[in-house]
Amino acid sequence: MTINELLKSVVKNNASDLHLVAGLPPILRVSGDLQKIKSKALSDKEVESLAFDLLDKNLQEKFLSEKELDVGYSLPSGERFRVNLHFEKGAVSLAARAIPREIPDMNEINLPEVAKKFTELPHGLVLVTGPTGSGKSTTLASMINEINKTRAENIITLEDPVEFGFVSDKSIIRQRQLGTDMLTFAEGLKHALRQDPDVIMVGEMRDLETIATTLTLAETGHLVFATLHTYSAAQTVDRIIDVFPPHQQPQIRIQLAMTLRGIVSQQLVPKKNGGRVAVREILVNNAAIANLIREGKAQQIKTALQTGAKFGMITLEQDFNRLIKEKLVEEETAEEYLVK
Repeated sequence: MTINELLKSVVKNNASDLHLVAGLPPILRVSGDLQKIKSKALSDKEVESLAFDLLDKNLQEKFLSEKELDVGYSLPSGERFRVNLHFEKGAVSLAARAIPREIPDMNEINLPEVAKKFTELPHGLVLVTGPTGSGKSTTLASMINEINKTRAENIITLEDPVEFGFVSDKSIIRQRQLGTDMLTFAEGLKHALRQDPDVIMVGEMRDLETIATTLTLAETGHLVFATLHTYSAAQTVDRIIDVFPPHQQPQIRIQLAMTLRGIVSQQLVPKKNGGRVAVREILVNNAAIANLIREGKAQQIKTALQTGAKFGMITLEQDFNRLIKEKLVEEETAEEYLVK
């Protein structure tokens, strides 16, 4: 099979990912579970050949030099994938994530009304968090496209790689890709200020410099959206603070308390009748939450979420209870994920 045929099988089987590993047949992730394609095991050379079919000569050389590469790839039929190439025990390995062709409406992915309010903000920081494969990119794209459809803004995205292809509507959208359009997220963010932005989307806050620059941009009158690999609102606050050296943390707590507007923390869990559904924890920054952040009491944020329903807040447990009542998720599934 060619790489395009393998990627078409991702689409045909409604899979989220394709994995190519030397010594194994091609593997799909369907509804969260790994499934081997009925095929012979791939050799080192076969995986390398399939992977290199995605790359031009320059990208091949870059990958061989840096040993890691993230790229976007489109099939002739238009389906897009985010592809990671890496080495494993000296052999090339590949993981490809399918990106939906259409950017879903916020209602289609059941984002609560409070998430729409985040898209109406004039400035501040909104974070979408969750583990790998939890649909963060889809949620973020849906929120950005809501702004695109309803407001006349200059939107700049910084991504690695570019995933969803936005079409400018009421807004102008510039999509910048790491490696081809900018050297680092931090540098891209610094120069974004010269591009007259209203809204900035940061694909991932990866390091101290990127986090610091993101907070500063949110503080200086821009609406900034970003993602983090964290499991809850409280863990997100701790992760941001802990990146900085101890002597800077009191100032960062003050800065985060001032700039943070909300956190959408989500996971994808198995549905009753197959497929997956998003379960979310929502934090809306208010005086009580801001005070907990400033005082370094992130462990008490969960209590504030439990009593913050009138602000649109919801805990993971409360959202699981909703999904159970709507007969979308089994109680056993909720118990399994809440233990994690």
